[in-house]
Amino acid sequence: MMIQPRPQDSTTAAHERVYRALRTRIMHGEIGPGEALTLRGIGKSYDVSMTPAREAVRRLVAEGALFLSSSGRVSTPALSNERIEELATLRALLEPELASRALPRAHFALIERLEAINHSVSQGIARHDATGYIRMNLEFHRTLYLRAQAPAMLAMAETVWLQLGPTMRALYGRLNRTEPPYNHKLILAALKAGDEPGLRLAVRSDATQGLRMLKG
Repeated sequence: MMIQPRPQDSTTAAHERVYRALRTRIMHGEIGPGEALTLRGIGKSYDVSMTPAREAVRRLVAEGALFLSSSGRVSTPALSNERIEELATLRALLEPELASRALPRAHFALIERLEAINHSVSQGIARHDATGYIRMNLEFHRTLYLRAQAPAMLAMAETVWLQLGPTMRALYGRLNRTEPPYNHKLILAALKAGDEPGLRLAVRSDATQGLRMLKG
């Protein structure tokens, strides 16, 4: 006898799908800073009712990916200078440590994979594809940090990336890049050389230099 899913099971599945899709869009800068969202619009975009849309928004507000005003308006955060500085500091603390822990497991195949991802970063820049650039830039970092085997620390780093996603979109326009970040080359060189101090410095610089250009 086939067991039919309970209604709440399908609702949970729908809310999880909306949550993950919207979370990815925010992290990759597909939605700009301060952009308003509505439950009706989210429901229509993902073909779900208001309940899973509301639950997905609730989780994203809790993660700092969305902002809920006292009037009930939902939007992506427009970060203050102080908030940008705080998040840049978190990246500077977390990511060099993740890279350092990954270094002993940075075998040749991993470095080849990082070089391939960095090539995709170049392609995104050549196409003036801000979302593609942000997505592959984060993939470069995530691929390295997974080798750290520190899931709690990586989850914290990803939460910071999530809060910064819309701001990273604004940063892309400010930088007007024509080639991959120079610090990626330094990261790759440090991995090949087994240079932990050099790797920490390159990761810290890559994580913070651009963000601090947004202050002012």
